[in-house]
Amino acid sequence: MFALPAMIVWQALNYHSYARMYQDYFRILGDRIRYRPLLRVTLELNLINNIFPSGGVSSFSYFGLRMRDADIPASKSTLVQLAKFITVFVSFQLLLVLGLLMLAVEGKANGITLLVSGSLATLLVVATLLLGYVIGSKSRIDSFFTLVTRLINRLIQVIRPNNPETINIAKMREAFGQIHQDYLILKSDWRAVKKPLAWGFLANLTEVLTVYTVYVAFGHFVNPGAVILAYAVANFAGLISVLPGGVGVYEAIMTGVLAVAGVSPGLSIPVTIMYRVLNMGIQLPIGYYFYHKNMQYHQRNSHA
Repeated sequence: MFALPAMIVWQALNYHSYARMYQDYFRILGDRIRYRPLLRVTLELNLINNIFPSGGVSSFSYFGLRMRDADIPASKSTLVQLAKFITVFVSFQLLLVLGLLMLAVEGKANGITLLVSGSLATLLVVATLLLGYVIGSKSRIDSFFTLVTRLINRLIQVIRPNNPETINIAKMREAFGQIHQDYLILKSDWRAVKKPLAWGFLANLTEVLTVYTVYVAFGHFVNPGAVILAYAVANFAGLISVLPGGVGVYEAIMTGVLAVAGVSPGLSIPVTIMYRVLNMGIQLPIGYYFYHKNMQYHQRNSHA
């Protein structure tokens, strides 16, 4: 158990990486935002993502609301949050390759692990390319997101029949157009994206190290490749989970992938549960503290 305090170090570096990533993306788009407010927002976002079963979607709206305090338009904050997700996915490709190499060294890179990792890598690449294709053209982004907005309005109308256009399509088109313009700025300076990619890699690495630290605390030095692969699949599956924080789904999938990679369920189940409990115990109280302070600040200002 002497290794468990290292989790705090890895998580501190994790939040530092995300805050720096946000800071770099805003700087590329012409906005200079101080580090400390972004670090606070990063901590709050973790709370939001864990208490709302939205696969990270809630973070977009909350991030936009928080960035209003820095006079950042919603379109720009949406693009930065989108860029953050893409950066994390793309930077994880290198870790995934390293994980497979580690499994291959011990002869654990069997057909199933190759299929899982290959499918995941392909899915991430295709999704990233499709997204870039859509937002790379003003007409495509307008057509795609107008269609999505109309579909959402129709779904809402089932519950609220008297509201045919809950989300204003004209305003959304204007916002999508601005997202396209900001995307062109990012696209024109790809060299500047190297730093955010480095922060994304560090964010992924520290999360994997956090999981691995729990194995060390249990006295087992398992193959890091197995942890990398299980972490990747479990987090991706957690995006579509209907439960807050992917509770249940995350643990089950991580245990299953680890078993395929040669880690027995008798070890992976208690380690995964311990990791989740300790990780949330570290993150959520801090996130709630800053979230609560922010809510109090806005309540005082609304009554002033």
